[in-house]
Amino acid sequence: MSKAKIVSKTDIIPDSLYIEKDVKRGLRNANGTGVIVGLTKVGEVIGYDFDEQGNKVPIDGKLYYRGYDVEDIFNNCVKENRFGFEEVTYLLLFGELPSKDELTEFKKMLGAKRELPKGFARDMILTAPSKSIMNKLARSVLAMYSYDDNPEDTSIENVLRQSITLIGHFPALIAYGFQAKRSSFDNESLHLHNPIPELSTAENILRMIRPTGEYTDIEAKLLDLSLILHAEHGGGNNSTFTTHLVSSSGTDTYSAISAAVGSLKGPRHGGANIAVINMIHDLNNHVKDITNEAQVEDYLVKVLKGEANDGSGLIYGLGHAIYTISDPRAVLLKSMAKKLAESKGLEDAFHLYEFIEKRGTSLYKEVKGIDKPMPANVDLYSGFVYRALNIPVDIATPLFATARLSGWCSHRLEEIITGRRLMRPAYNGVQPYLEYIPIQKR
Repeated sequence: MSKAKIVSKTDIIPDSLYIEKDVKRGLRNANGTGVIVGLTKVGEVIGYDFDEQGNKVPIDGKLYYRGYDVEDIFNNCVKENRFGFEEVTYLLLFGELPSKDELTEFKKMLGAKRELPKGFARDMILTAPSKSIMNKLARSVLAMYSYDDNPEDTSIENVLRQSITLIGHFPALIAYGFQAKRSSFDNESLHLHNPIPELSTAENILRMIRPTGEYTDIEAKLLDLSLILHAEHGGGNNSTFTTHLVSSSGTDTYSAISAAVGSLKGPRHGGANIAVINMIHDLNNHVKDITNEAQVEDYLVKVLKGEANDGSGLIYGLGHAIYTISDPRAVLLKSMAKKLAESKGLEDAFHLYEFIEKRGTSLYKEVKGIDKPMPANVDLYSGFVYRALNIPVDIATPLFATARLSGWCSHRLEEIITGRRLMRPAYNGVQPYLEYIPIQKR
């Protein structure tokens, strides 16, 4: 028996033991809701209610940043035709909306941190590229420790300084990691553009990931809105909980944020947006006419039966751990995606995503017998937006990280101020006791 088979056999724990010992597997209650492990003022996710009998009741989803409905923030930015991610970052970090002067000053602070430390790009990114930009990002965040004169200080003033520095640096970190990967592994020319302090986060990202450095205002504004919608999602998502967990140990900012990046890299978390993009790519390769709903439906049925795409049996971009009837981020992003499709002549592609959303839920019931709401989640329409913006698939999750960094840093500050205890959950041992056998008798 191979060593892998031995491990696979010895590490199996029967499902029945979790029920017998009332263990919340995956920190999930029996009804699918998350186990309450903390309190937060940073963000709130509402996806269901309860009736008088305690049964979960589906409702339209809501997302709040520091008590403000993200829909109101989003719509105000659209109405005023301005960039809003920096304002959202300020709101998450400081807990209040900035005045015009405060926002201007904050943008200057971020702008002053856009450029990486001298020699960092050469020594830490270009000389050690990675096929995974998320892997490179995590390593780059850890490397920032060595460029900080006061890395271990966990005072609020110092952690705020470190947070603003990282938020300012992230566009360059992901862009240079992407360019290094293209040059070293994809046989593409190396294009390094310096960040411009006066530009927004979204503008700097588009400028630095594109060989020409060119972008349109509508492209940058749409990416900005996507960043807003990905900036925060409560304390229970895996990467933010990781931030709380690791921060509770008293470790430094770079270690905590690197751990969060590692969590987001996982295909069950941040990597889900790549799964949507890959599924659409596979669909386009196997469906002759994407405007033919019958052909698309046949493909989706095969996906659910595990006969198409990656064999997982999942239509990626549908369903969510919390949201039941609707994911507010998907609703908002869809509205902008439709306008983008019309401006770029991508109506057919957009209608494909709409059909997946419309028909997918009923197909889950018809094919797999799953009778629960499976709303479109933010990954479905972010996949379309990234495609329309010509954003390469391997930059999708790093973009997610750039947005969510604002939330991670805010939760880290909250944990330092309010948590004040090392998180120390318990595991029940279920391995039967054995008598030691001398090596000569084995």
